Amino acid sequence: MSSSLRIGELAERAGCLVETIRYYERLGLMPAPGRSLGNYRLYGDTHVDRLLFIRRCRSLGMSLAETKQLLDLHDAPDRICRDIDRLIDDHIVRVNDRLAELQALQLQLKRLRSQCHRVRTVKECGILKSLKDEGNTGRRQARRRAAPA
Repeated sequence: MSSSLRIGELAERAGCLVETIRYYERLGLMPAPGRSLGNYRLYGDTHVDRLLFIRRCRSLGMSLAETKQLLDLHDAPDRICRDIDRLIDDHIVRVNDRLAELQALQLQLKRLRSQCHRVRTVKECGILKSLKDEGNTGRRQARRRAAPA
């Protein structure tokens, strides 16, 4: 181990919380650290590199399961990278799905915003009225679905 860092130092280097590192250790994403004579966790450069890799995957919106798969593949360097390609392709599909959901959400919010064209009192607010009306419609539809046939 070329450097001996305590968990707080590792967290600072990686820009994350100590609890995050412990969580990743529990999940098996991070290898067990060595211990000092005082039983403190000691981390090295490999831990720093692995934690930064995990943080990068997470910043790309990858789930912990996807990140674990990539780490497992990373730890088997002689394998063909086809599985990595598939994982990334699948993630791109999920990102595209999420983008479509966000665009639909944006459209709903714009429609909602269009309910208010001028300054009014809160009791006259078209946005609040629309939210209330849509909420009541949703409640009625839920009751109809739940009603016995």
